[in-house]
Amino acid sequence: MTTQEMSVLGRQPFLRGLPGDHLAKLAAVCRHVGVPAGQRLFEEGATADRFWLIDAGQVAIDTVVPGQGRLTIETIGRGDITGVSWLLPPYQWRFGAVTRQRTQAFEFDARAVRAICDEDPAVGYQLSRRISGILARRLEATHARLRDSYAHSDTA
Repeated sequence: MTTQEMSVLGRQPFLRGLPGDHLAKLAAVCRHVGVPAGQRLFEEGATADRFWLIDAGQVAIDTVVPGQGRLTIETIGRGDITGVSWLLPPYQWRFGAVTRQRTQAFEFDARAVRAICDEDPAVGYQLSRRISGILARRLEATHARLRDSYAHSDTA
């Protein structure tokens, strides 16, 4: 990873304020990638072996609903992270994800990050705390969408 990419990585909201040695460990196991629009990053049920920190673009998180096809759960963008299933066993994607537009992202090797977390629990704590915050925000957003959806269906 170049010095410029390392600087950009450290300014990402997800990693901002992370101690320099922690950032260096994570930078060693990631790469900056460009992904064309319409490319599937991962499929529900497959092995969660990577995750992405979005630098530019949009990614739709989706799931397959029997009889209805794919349903977009949320669209995320710059500064967001996708692919959090890498953190917890059985390390399988619980959803799918596809790029909505050309996307630039930092792609992390999940196995290598888990090894770093095992070797340095302080890194693991920092990442777990940050991912917990993301999951809480996404759960709150889902709750609000469901509440809004049911409120509109009652008036129909």
